[in-house]
Amino acid sequence: MRPAWTSYVALGDSFSEGLDDLRDDGTPRGWADRVAERLALDVPDFRYANLAVRGKLLDQVVTDQVPVAEQLRPDLITFSAGGNDILRPQCDPDSVAERFDAALARLVATGADVVIFAGFDTRKVPVLRRLRGRIATFNELLRGIAEARGCRLVDLWAMTPLSDPRVWGADRLHLTSDGHRRVALRTLEVLGIPVTEDWREPFPEAEPSPWTRRRQDDVQWAREYALPFLYRRLRGRSTGDGYLPKRPDLMPYLEVRS
Repeated sequence: MRPAWTSYVALGDSFSEGLDDLRDDGTPRGWADRVAERLALDVPDFRYANLAVRGKLLDQVVTDQVPVAEQLRPDLITFSAGGNDILRPQCDPDSVAERFDAALARLVATGADVVIFAGFDTRKVPVLRRLRGRIATFNELLRGIAEARGCRLVDLWAMTPLSDPRVWGADRLHLTSDGHRRVALRTLEVLGIPVTEDWREPFPEAEPSPWTRRRQDDVQWAREYALPFLYRRLRGRSTGDGYLPKRPDLMPYLEVRS
């Protein structure tokens, strides 16, 4: 019999914050909110906190968010961090994995069920495809960590629909609403929660795009997103500077959203 979780805390960066999946008021929703929405249907007083902040590196998540989760002591935690570290030019996946494992040990020690995530396959993403080997290495380390710690793992790399450009926003770094929807469905599946939709649902066949148009799109993306991103990193700045968690405390989910 699956657990009936009564409280859930999401930790991480923009992926867990929900960027590019916006509500009508312009605030981010994201896969974690979608998971909370489904879990709350079974537990009337279900409580949810989301501590994730865009742009955060693993050590920042560990410093700012892990102690809060330890204090809140939910019975379910999702922990996704390290992706921004892997994108940095100088990065050692083994070092990131060791620090991730140390933080995960603290979360597991709270008694919560913990879910972690293996990263996306960037094979079809210009520039980022060069980091594919590094991401794959980090993913393999995470799979071993999840098994050793007794955690559930959502394998984003194996989610074929996420390789389609139509689930990615203009910056090619953040999922669209449909992408977040599919991740939420997969996460619920890993948790053993029944859902009425299938994340595997294929996309309609895309219209072919001329080579010149694809190259123009790549140049525009590099100018508007990739270069500014790298410039901020070189100056030690983050997209999350000045941002606070959108749900810093465990609060009844349905009551807040009604």
